[in-house]
Amino acid sequence: MEKYIPNIFFAFILIAGIGYFVMNVRKLIRNIKLGKDIDRTDRKPERWKNMAKIALGQYKMVRRPVSGVLHIVVYIGFILINIELLEIVIDGLFGTHRIFGSPLGGFYNFLIGSFEVLAFLVLVAVIVFWFRRNIERVKRFMSPEMKGWPKNDGNIILYFEVVLMTLFLVMNGADLQLQLLEAPHYYHESGIIGSFPISSWLTTPFFENYSIESLMVFERTAWWLHIVGILIFLNYLYYSKHLHILLAFPNTFFANLNPKGQFNNLASVTNEVKMMMDPDADPYAMPEETGEEEVPEKFGASDVTDLNWVQLMNAYTCTECGRCTSSCPANLTGKKLSPRKIMMDTRDRLEEVGKNIDANGGEFKSDGKQLLDDYITREELWACTSCNACVQECPVNIDPLSIIMDMRRYLVMEESAAPQELNMMMTNIENNGAPWQYSQMDRLNWKDE
Repeated sequence: MEKYIPNIFFAFILIAGIGYFVMNVRKLIRNIKLGKDIDRTDRKPERWKNMAKIALGQYKMVRRPVSGVLHIVVYIGFILINIELLEIVIDGLFGTHRIFGSPLGGFYNFLIGSFEVLAFLVLVAVIVFWFRRNIERVKRFMSPEMKGWPKNDGNIILYFEVVLMTLFLVMNGADLQLQLLEAPHYYHESGIIGSFPISSWLTTPFFENYSIESLMVFERTAWWLHIVGILIFLNYLYYSKHLHILLAFPNTFFANLNPKGQFNNLASVTNEVKMMMDPDADPYAMPEETGEEEVPEKFGASDVTDLNWVQLMNAYTCTECGRCTSSCPANLTGKKLSPRKIMMDTRDRLEEVGKNIDANGGEFKSDGKQLLDDYITREELWACTSCNACVQECPVNIDPLSIIMDMRRYLVMEESAAPQELNMMMTNIENNGAPWQYSQMDRLNWKDE
């Protein structure tokens, strides 16, 4: 029974780690579903193509070649190296050693060798990323919203990657030495299981003089820390901007496929207009007489629950890469608007609402706060030129402009709080049929000039 204790302990850690992750995923889905319903199931072939090209193929990342290529290296490394997790889990549960080695034969050696090369390339890419963030201090990482936790989060994930890749190579290097020494449990009659082009080069000079017992300590320590580190990393995703690792796929699938600059008509406004044009409608009728809800639908959005669920998923998917902000003409001319901050603020408010619900038995208790004013200022909203540069640049098809426009709609239609210049324009359109303040009799004078 004693020899099975490590396997039982491993099963306990695995179940606890995956269970906590599932709990957070359920909370994430609950928060996203707080948004209004919207149908994004049309044009499915185009949606699948977008997901394959943008999320899987990283199509938009390479528009900036340096960071794009490095990100692809880390992305491919992350996906492929973690295939070995299946073998690690089986070995951990049943006490086997490289269980896929004999069945896969030479192909297994090719896989492990490829994983090692990728792990080394990931280490190089991560070190370059760290240098760009902390030494070179690339401008888009130095914005005001990137101080404190957002900055630390970016570095923490880089440290995670360095530690996990290093543990992977140390584990393999010690494993190779144990196989060469024909250590019990590690030795296979068929010969060396696996190919170790990087770990043998990096770790052989370090491990070659150690005893079998010492090597087993190195290998088991690296093995346990590697799998526990992966489970910690998995659960850290929920609290990190790196949630986009999971959400980039549904986010690109459900992205808006309409031409950029095409805005939807609010259903609430359409219903109001229809009622005004209906000669039989009674504007003073009580809700129970009309069959409508007691509380009329709000025009636009002032809080996260006024946004649709795709916009809320956008907020959770934001990578905080800053490509949107670095391309925003308003931001480049010194205005307060940062599309990245719009998404970060939306996510932070949504998390606050979710915690409120958790603390109050599944119901939201008013906290006197909202997304507008408490997180996003009116100055930020009106600084937007609605040029769609942020939407175009986002590597995972996030749409900050849709949130900005919905909040502007609220300000105009619910609070009549548009800037003076805009109010003057709307008044001129109402009175003169044109944005300019002159008589309708003079509207065609331009043709005589």
